[in-house]
Amino acid sequence: MMEKFTLVIGNKNYSSWSLRPWLVLKYFKIPFEEVQVVLAQPGTKEKILQHSPAGKVPILKHGKTVIWESLAICEHLAELFSNRNLWPADKNARATARSIANEMHAGFIHLRKTCPVNIKARKPLEKISPEVQRDITRIKGIWEDCRKQYKQKGDFLFGAFSIADAMYAPIHFRFQTYGIPLEGEAKKYSESVLNLPEVKEWEAVAVKELHVIEHH
Repeated sequence: MMEKFTLVIGNKNYSSWSLRPWLVLKYFKIPFEEVQVVLAQPGTKEKILQHSPAGKVPILKHGKTVIWESLAICEHLAELFSNRNLWPADKNARATARSIANEMHAGFIHLRKTCPVNIKARKPLEKISPEVQRDITRIKGIWEDCRKQYKQKGDFLFGAFSIADAMYAPIHFRFQTYGIPLEGEAKKYSESVLNLPEVKEWEAVAVKELHVIEHH
């Protein structure tokens, strides 16, 4: 019998990194207990440190094993549930999926700083800096390239939903919040993700959260 999973997350309205592994667990029907720590409160850091010395969410607790960082959590789940194809089954698609997932994990800093996740807000950007535009253009390019190659196999980046889609899930909310337009395959793909029942479930809770983080 496999030991149980506990996922420690932050506010659903704000915590983009929490959304990623949460969505993987939900989509692939892996049972888990959810523990939420409200961010930007007195004592928040201390509460998170009770779960991981890294002091950040999300955190996956699997028996005595503690995994932090969204992508590391997803990789752990992919190893444990190798028969569910959390990554694309094809080795070439899988290599590309890992590449763009890691690019998301490490990149797009200007977009992140300018457009923090705030799911319930609607505040179109009055001006987009060249740096932010480069991030937006690159993300659109990734989506369009993947969809053109794999759209015959399904609605997501590599046909079937995978960790790569989960890694980019918060971007769809960013584009929605800040009024960043999409066209063609990128638009169709974004609509597919935002209409997923699991994404809708996260969003429904996020818009009802009352806590406000001012810098968001």
